[in-house]
Amino acid sequence: MIKDVTDLEVYNEANRLLPKLYELLKELPKSELDLEWQIKRAAKSISANIAEGFGKRHFGKEFKRYLLNALGSSDEVISHLRAIALIRPELSEKVNSYLDNYKLLSKRINSLHKYWRYDNR
Repeated sequence: MIKDVTDLEVYNEANRLLPKLYELLKELPKSELDLEWQIKRAAKSISANIAEGFGKRHFGKEFKRYLLNALGSSDEVISHLRAIALIRPELSEKVNSYLDNYKLLSKRINSLHKYWRYDNR
């Protein structure tokens, strides 16, 4: 039974990916500070939206709305990672592993959204 947001694998995975992503971002030049901030904001937003929605899980439509927000943030991270690969081709190999992780996270969030059952009281 899911009692806490930390019982959700998508929440835990979003948080596990953060420190690794931050390590990659250290390799960006100072001229890309705006991209670094945007990707950090989006990455942190994934678990934050899942947590906020989980607090409202008894209102299933509300939780599902937050899951869609988390999905959007995950997809935003993917878009920013693609930009990094274009800007810094030497990081492409590293970026690809992050892309794979965030694509999988997006799929998992989408699955949770699709299959979340709730009591409509």
